[in-house]
Amino acid sequence: MDGCIFCKIAKKEIPAEIIFENEGIIVFKDIKPSAPVHYLAVPKEHIESIGHLKDNHKEIISELIFIAKMQAERVGLKGYKLVFNVGRDGGQIVDHLHLHLLGGWAKNTDK
Repeated sequence: MDGCIFCKIAKKEIPAEIIFENEGIIVFKDIKPSAPVHYLAVPKEHIESIGHLKDNHKEIISELIFIAKMQAERVGLKGYKLVFNVGRDGGQIVDHLHLHLLGGWAKNTDK
């Protein structure tokens, strides 16, 4: 989608500190972190939010969660939060589905 910052990151049109990438998902560091470790797992396909999911998107959600878990393990997080903000009233700022991985409060484990 034109103008979407996450679509531009996925297409490498703007820089981001990319942590992981496969065919359908990209993970990068949040530019305004709310935790010592704050990554965003984002589908490359533009989906506005959880509220816009269709039946054919079910696998995307499980893949986002699994990839976030893998990244938490990679940096040694023993505990962490996974958060979807849905819509403006739910705190969603960017209109592109994304999963926040937040952790590292016990110690800064960001690598």
